[in-house]
Amino acid sequence: MFTLTEVASLNDVQPTYRILKPWWDVFMDYLGLVMLMLAIFAGTMQITKDQVACLPFLEERSKIESTTPYTTHGSMYTSTSSLGTAPLATQDLPDSVVHELHHTEPTTPARSQSIMTATEPQPKGRRTNLDYQQYIFVNQMCYHVALPWYSKYFPYLVLIHTILLMVSSNFWFKYPKTSSKIEHFVSILGRCFESPWTTKALSETACEDSEESKQRIIAGQTSSKQVSTDSQEEATSPTSPMLINTEVTFSTERMVPEGQSLTILDKKDGEQAKALFEKVRTFRAHVEDSDFIYNLYVAQTSVKALKLIFILCYTSTFTSEIKFKHVCKPEIEHLTGYDEFFCTHNMAFMLRKLLFTFMAIISLYGLVCMYALFWLFRRPLKEYSFEKVREESSFSDIPDVKNDFAFLLHMVDQYDQLHSKRFGVFLSEVSENKLREISLNHEWTFEKLRQHVTSNNQDKQELHLFMLPGLPNAVFDITELEILKLELIPEVRISAKISQMINLQELHLYHSPAKVEHTAFTFLRDHLKCLHVKFTDVAEIPPWLYLLRSLRELYLVGGLSSEHNKMIGLESLKELRHLKMLYLKSNLNKIPTNLAELSPHLVKLVVHNDGTKVVVLNSLKKMANLVELELHNCDLERIPHAIFSLINLQELDLKSNSIRTIEEIISFQHLKRLTCLKLWHNRIIAIPQSISHVKNIEILHLSYNKLETLPAALFYLPKLRHLDLSHNSISLIPNEVGLLQSLQYFDITDNKVEILPKQLFRCTKLRVLCLGNNGITVLPEAVGQLTQLTQLELKGNCLGHLPFQLSQCQHLKRNLFVVEEHLFDTLPLETRESMSTDNNVTI
Repeated sequence: MFTLTEVASLNDVQPTYRILKPWWDVFMDYLGLVMLMLAIFAGTMQITKDQVACLPFLEERSKIESTTPYTTHGSMYTSTSSLGTAPLATQDLPDSVVHELHHTEPTTPARSQSIMTATEPQPKGRRTNLDYQQYIFVNQMCYHVALPWYSKYFPYLVLIHTILLMVSSNFWFKYPKTSSKIEHFVSILGRCFESPWTTKALSETACEDSEESKQRIIAGQTSSKQVSTDSQEEATSPTSPMLINTEVTFSTERMVPEGQSLTILDKKDGEQAKALFEKVRTFRAHVEDSDFIYNLYVAQTSVKALKLIFILCYTSTFTSEIKFKHVCKPEIEHLTGYDEFFCTHNMAFMLRKLLFTFMAIISLYGLVCMYALFWLFRRPLKEYSFEKVREESSFSDIPDVKNDFAFLLHMVDQYDQLHSKRFGVFLSEVSENKLREISLNHEWTFEKLRQHVTSNNQDKQELHLFMLPGLPNAVFDITELEILKLELIPEVRISAKISQMINLQELHLYHSPAKVEHTAFTFLRDHLKCLHVKFTDVAEIPPWLYLLRSLRELYLVGGLSSEHNKMIGLESLKELRHLKMLYLKSNLNKIPTNLAELSPHLVKLVVHNDGTKVVVLNSLKKMANLVELELHNCDLERIPHAIFSLINLQELDLKSNSIRTIEEIISFQHLKRLTCLKLWHNRIIAIPQSISHVKNIEILHLSYNKLETLPAALFYLPKLRHLDLSHNSISLIPNEVGLLQSLQYFDITDNKVEILPKQLFRCTKLRVLCLGNNGITVLPEAVGQLTQLTQLELKGNCLGHLPFQLSQCQHLKRNLFVVEEHLFDTLPLETRESMSTDNNVTI
C-alpha cells in the first residue's frame, strides 16, 4: 500500500503559495488527507483480514427437501413421513446402507434398530467429502467470483480518486503556462509585503491623514481657489473646452506637506524598492493582457465538480451489493464434487461503514466545490478595484487592474486583504515618485547642484539637469537661477518652493512632463517669460502652460500633425495675452486656423517642419501684426500668396523648401516694412528683374540655390546691406554691383567667379567680403579702397600673390583673413606684422 510519505509530494505546495489558496481550497486539501487516510486504513484492513468462508450446498439435502419435510438440529437432520412414522436417522449409516434404504421397502423400527446396532460405531454428521486444502481453494475462488468488484477494489478506488482530486486542486500551480507567472507573482508580493518602503509609505499616509494635515490641505485648497479666480472665468468659457477639465486644479494629486521631513531610507532598501517597482510594472504588462490563469482555475474546479458527481453516482449503485452473505457458483464441481457454496464476507460490515464515510466526505467535498464555482461566477473576478485603498490612503492614483492580475489579487484577498493593500503601494506612481524623491534629494544636495550652475552666452545663470529620476528639492533654493533646463526627467514635480526663485524667467522641459502645485502655478503664471517644451507624445505637454498669461516666448517641439491639433489645445493659446513669439517644430500639413486668434499680440511665428508639405496657409492672412515669419522645411514650391497680406512683416525666412521660381517676388513691394528676405537652401534657378521693385530690402539670402547668372536689377536695391550668394553656380558679377553703396556684407563663396569687377570695390562700406572657393586669379589693387573691411576670405582660389594695398585695410585682422599661408607671406613684412600684432593684442 501507499504510505503518507509516498503521496506527500502530491500536495507539496510551497508554503509561499498559501496566500493563493482560499479557505475552500485549504478545506478540500484537508478532506483529501482524510480520504487518503481512509484509503490507507481500508487497504491495510483488506490486506490483513479480508477473506471469505464458504460451505457447500449438499445435494442430498436438496433431494430430501424436495420429497419430505425435515427439521435441522446442529448437523443432524431428522426426517418424518407424512403418515406420522418414526424418524429415520440415515446420516450415520455408510453410503451403501443409505443407498439400500433408498431403494428398498420401508423397514420396521425393530429392524432399523438392529441394523444400527450392528454397524456402530459410525461418525456423526453429514459427510461433505472436502478436505482443508479444498476449502482454501474454494474460499479463494469464491473471493474472486462471488464478491462484487467494488468490495475488492474500494481502497484503491478511494486512493485513486484522492490523488486525482489533489492533482486537480494544485494543477494551476504546476501547469507550465501558469506556474512561472504564479511563482513570479508570489515572490514579488512577498517582497512588496516585507519591503521597508511599504511600511514607510503607509506610515506617511497615516501622518498625512492626521488632523493637522487635513487642515493644511483645506487651507491650501482655499488659497488655490482664491488665486485661480481670474483663470476660472476664462476656463469656463465655451471657446476653450480644453481648460474645463484642465489638470491645473490637481484634485487627485496630494503632495508631501511643506516642512515635513522625509526619512532617508537605507541605500540598499531604496535600491530594492526601485527594483520592485520595475518588476511590478513588468509583471503587470505581462499578465494583465490575458485571463489564462482564471480560465484554468475555473476549468480545474469544474472538472473536480464533475468528478465528484460521477463518484457519487457510481458509488451509490454499488452500496447495496456490499453484504455479509453471498452464494458462490465457481463451476469447479469436477474438482470438489459441489457446484454451489454458501459464503460469508468478514469485512462486509466494516466496508459498508467506510463506504458511507467516504460518500459523506465526497458529498462535503462537492458542496465546497460548488461554493467555489458560485464564487467564481458570482463576482467579476477579471476586474480588481483599489477603491478602498485609495480612500484610506493618499495614493489616489493606484490603477485598477484586470484579467489574470485581478484574479490573483482576488485570491490573495481570501487569505488576507492586507497583502493587496501593501501591494497597491507598488502600483502607485505617487509612491514611486516619493521614493525617487527621497533618494534624489539625498544624492543631489544644494552644494552639488550649485556646482552645476553655469553662465551662458548672455551671462545668465543656467542649470541643466539631465536624465534624473526627478527634480531635486534643493533646486528651488538656488534663488539666483535665471534659466532652468530639465531634460529626460520622467516626472517633474514643481512645488510651492519655486516661488523663492524670483529671478527665474526661462524654463526648458525636454521630454520631462511636469506637474505643479497651485502656489507654484501662480508663481509661474506671473513670472515665467519663456517656456521650451520638447515632447514625443502630445500628452507630455503640460496643460497649465496655456494659462501662463505672462509668457512671452513659447517653443513646442514634437509631433503635432493635423489630427492632433485639437488635442494640444492650440485654441487655448489666446489666453497667453503677452505671447510674442511662437515656435513650432513639428510635422504640420497646415497652419492651424486657431493660431489666427493670436494675431493681436503675436509678433513672430516659426514653423519648422520635418519635410511634410504644408498645403493650407490661408490662416496667415489673419495674422496682420506678424513681424517675423519662418517657414522651414515645409516643402513649399512657390512663395505662398498668403504672405503678401502681412503688411507689418519685416523678416521672411523660407529656408529649406523646394522653391524653383520666385516670380511672385514683385508682390513684396506692397510689404513696405519687409527688410529681410531669406530664400536660402532652395532650388531657385533665376532671379526675376522685378526684384528691383522691393526697394526696402536690406538683407537678402540666396545661398544654396542653383543660380547661374545675376540680373542687373538685383543691384538696384538702394538699402541692401547684406547679400549672400554663396554656394551657387554664378560665374560673373555684374558691374552694377557698384551701385550698392550701402552694402556691408557680400558673400559669393563656392561659385565659379574668375574675375572681380573693379566696381565691387566702390562699395566702400563693405565690412565682410567672402570670395573663397572660386576661380579668381587676380585680386585687384582697388581692394585697398575697402578701408572698413574687417573680414576677407580668399582661400580656394587661383591667386598668385596679394596686392600690397591690403595694408590700407587697417581693420582687417589675421584671424579673419582667410587665405593660404604662402599667399599671406607675399604681403610686405610690415603689413603682416601689423595684422598679426593687432590680432595678438585683440586676443
